Amino acid sequence: MIKSPDAVYIIIPCMKELGMSWSEIKRTPRRELIGLVAAMSNYNQLHTFDGYTPEEIGDLAKDKPQIRTDYNRTMTLKDGYERRSGVKQKVRSFSELGI
Repeated sequence: MIKSPDAVYIIIPCMKELGMSWSEIKRTPRRELIGLVAAMSNYNQLHTFDGYTPEEIGDLAKDKPQIRTDYNRTMTLKDGYERRSGVKQKVRSFSELGI
């Protein structure tokens, strides 16, 4: 086995989460494997709080304040993807509009 953390950070997630076989992993270039693992991580982060309302997050955060930080990070990431895809536009100020 290799001594680098690739086994932990790349190979195991590809096998466990993405269902890739050892032969598929060996045939796939390393940069593509890293991209797959990064995409899987983003997907998991984006859908961590699916089904929760902001009020429920507030109630949960009373016991565990870290939840609010994680929720805000998720909403920031989601907002960035929505802007890049054109689903949502950035709110502009009057000074940006030149009015």
